Amino acid sequence: MKNVLTTDALCKSYGSFKALSGLTMRVPRGSIYGLVGRNGAGKTTLIRIICGLQTPDSGEYCIYGEKNKSKSIMFSRRRMGAVVETPSVYGDMTAYQNLMYQAKILGLPSYDGLNEILELVNLADTGKKTAKNFSLGMRQRLGIAVALVGSPDFLVLDEPINGLDPQGIIEVRELILKLNRERGVTVLVSSHILDELSKLATHYGFVNGGRIIKEISAEELAKDCGKCVQVTVTDVKALVRVLESMNMDYAVTGDNNANIYAEPEFSSLVSALAEQNCKILKMTEREESLESYYVNLLGGGENA
Repeated sequence: MKNVLTTDALCKSYGSFKALSGLTMRVPRGSIYGLVGRNGAGKTTLIRIICGLQTPDSGEYCIYGEKNKSKSIMFSRRRMGAVVETPSVYGDMTAYQNLMYQAKILGLPSYDGLNEILELVNLADTGKKTAKNFSLGMRQRLGIAVALVGSPDFLVLDEPINGLDPQGIIEVRELILKLNRERGVTVLVSSHILDELSKLATHYGFVNGGRIIKEISAEELAKDCGKCVQVTVTDVKALVRVLESMNMDYAVTGDNNANIYAEPEFSSLVSALAEQNCKILKMTEREESLESYYVNLLGGGENA
């Protein structure tokens, strides 16, 4: 099966507010899918729907090939773990007791593997310390641990690093990468901290106004956001002729400007342009971030 999750034209309204407006997406198996969007874009509504906490007004979704209206969807959901909005942990219980309680809810026959989960999330040494005395980062990792009870192979995380300090962010990031790379867990993660998301995701879905406006792999995004040299010249046509002769990728961005998607040898470029009676007035290196890509994507969509 190629995709763990697919959604088709999902719609959800709260009164006159449309939280989802025909949202369609594909989450490939084995991926870390970054759901990117501003507050109110529809991320949490989508996550609540696929976790079975809400129902869509229209449209459908499939988890491991089972449609949401099928009775078999409950078996697909047993393969999921989720942390939605805030970690669902009991403050008066220890970390181990929280996992025991989740195992009981799931009807698991034993508590085998719970200590292994605590080791995985680096909470094995918390002993009798109750969750209400944990740091925010520890509670977040405990929430993920609870979601891992039952050995799910699809993990859904809603803003898992929100409010964490730098060390907490690193710990959660390393945990997600470990689950994905060592255990093959597919992860759907929403976040507004785009710089951090760029260190995790293998695929992205950009959501705005309740719909996915673009899906792209990390490799494709790297090409779109790749390094380039921005040049301003006296004759852009001459620059084009020279770049064509050098077999360099480029894009003309203005009457006297172009982006060169390579690292040209400066002296050779200057000499070749001089032969065309063209001078370089300005040259700068640029590498677009995920954040600027997202902002430009929204701007293009809104102005189209």
